[in-house]
Amino acid sequence: MSHPNGPRTGRPPVLSDRGMIATSHYLASATGLDMLRRGGSAVDAAIAANAVLCVAYPHMAGLGGDGFWLIHDPAEGGVKALNASGPAAGLATREYYRDRGHEDQIPQRGPLAALTVPGAVDGWGVMHERHGRLDWDVLFQDAIRYAREGLAMSRSLTNWTFKDIPVFEEIESSARVHLPDGRPRREGERLVQSDLADTFETLARDGARRGFYEGHMAQRMCESLEQADSPLRQEDFAEFHAEWVEPISTGYRGYTAYEFPPNTQGFAALQILNIIEGFDVVSWGDGTADYYHHMAEAVKLAFADRDAWLTDPKFVDIPLDRLLSKEYAEERRAKIDREQAMDMESVEPGIAFDESARTGDGGGDTCYFCAVDEDGLAVSVIQSIYHDFGSAFIAGDTGVLLQNRGSFFKLDDDHPNRLEPGKRTFHTLIPAMLFRDDKPYLVYGTMGGEGQPQTHAALVTRLVDFGYDIQQAIEAPRWLMGRTWGAESQDLSLEGRITDEVIRELDLRGQPIKMLNDWNDNMGHAQAIRLDPDHGFLEGGADPRGDGVALGY
Repeated sequence: MSHPNGPRTGRPPVLSDRGMIATSHYLASATGLDMLRRGGSAVDAAIAANAVLCVAYPHMAGLGGDGFWLIHDPAEGGVKALNASGPAAGLATREYYRDRGHEDQIPQRGPLAALTVPGAVDGWGVMHERHGRLDWDVLFQDAIRYAREGLAMSRSLTNWTFKDIPVFEEIESSARVHLPDGRPRREGERLVQSDLADTFETLARDGARRGFYEGHMAQRMCESLEQADSPLRQEDFAEFHAEWVEPISTGYRGYTAYEFPPNTQGFAALQILNIIEGFDVVSWGDGTADYYHHMAEAVKLAFADRDAWLTDPKFVDIPLDRLLSKEYAEERRAKIDREQAMDMESVEPGIAFDESARTGDGGGDTCYFCAVDEDGLAVSVIQSIYHDFGSAFIAGDTGVLLQNRGSFFKLDDDHPNRLEPGKRTFHTLIPAMLFRDDKPYLVYGTMGGEGQPQTHAALVTRLVDFGYDIQQAIEAPRWLMGRTWGAESQDLSLEGRITDEVIRELDLRGQPIKMLNDWNDNMGHAQAIRLDPDHGFLEGGADPRGDGVALGY
């Protein structure tokens, strides 16, 4: 079941035969497991875990953010996708921002960055109505307790809180929560969020629509937002509904990989697999210069197309059939030179978009989690508030921190991702599934902005081509081609566990090497569950780069 030469930190994969959940925080995983043990579905477990993540990981998840779901129901077969990302407010025009002195860029922090409807909660409601087994209010008991009584600051939350001290000092609503007495909390200190506990109680009592989008809670949030000059209004909340969409897919060595369609970057993840499939990956060996070089080159080609085309498909006709065809992948693959790296900045899209401009840095902070129940219902979910702590604006006394996903819109009138009312912006968020013989084989994903399609490719190749187990595939040294969080240059970032000889060879081939520490947060926090038909077990793994675990029973 495991690869004898695969990496190992000491964590084994988690094996169980009834149900499993993997998240980026141990308390969220424990809550999800409790839901499964109570007879809840994978959807119940995922919602309850997500609620705890909103409390325990407020720098990466929250009621004020968006969510994307892939779900496999064995009674229906196949994969369905739920887009719970909110559009720009009705008042969110380019003129609205120009009138406020912002000619080139939407502010990344503060109330003006809060211009898209938070969609995650409606996604919870839609999923629970269709696939929930437990009562709605049961799902929020742990989140309410942790918010009311407090929980311990994790290492990740502590690190990001210290990094964002200057942000909090400028925005009083979040400083009250995250800089008590003017200083950040240390790891292991107690974080209490009483206002957020009140909001969760309202949500648990009244349901997703009345408790968040259509009732008193929405009114209170939007009054605070309007007073602070955000374009969001109560009618934007009331009019929003999560939307079922068709997932996209491609074949990889007899498997079928499913990703989320635009407005997310899922097609870039599939393009990487299409390009790599034409090479003899096994002959390279994992962790070699050939492996990292070819993966980086495939990323450059896929991202050139992504940056030219990705936006809301309701506003641009994106040629997905062509972009995902094997013939197109063959054309793109021919541009890769084994001995010489391409300059990422100069790689052109294979299908040009008229008057397009590069979308720029798509980084962000996110939580990925997945669950499978004893009936075989499998969910792959990702939720985000975009930047660490999103807009950093908390709406009044609700405790709800609003995402800043809308700050990724452009104010350029000719840009494909230009701001328009009712439009969904470019998203990096991509939950994934891998099928074998028309049955789910793997549910997987990661946080990490630009790194998400790259880590998806790493997981698939290390499982399919190299035979690693789940935990080994997650732990193997990773790369990130492109901008890491806050960086200006397009580097090939490598974890420090990659050998000096491999680094030297990549440098000789012209790759723009940037070395990171051995276990780097920029590489994302991946989680995965493999449904192993050969042994009859679920096999789960969680990323040691984060604070999560996989748990089963």
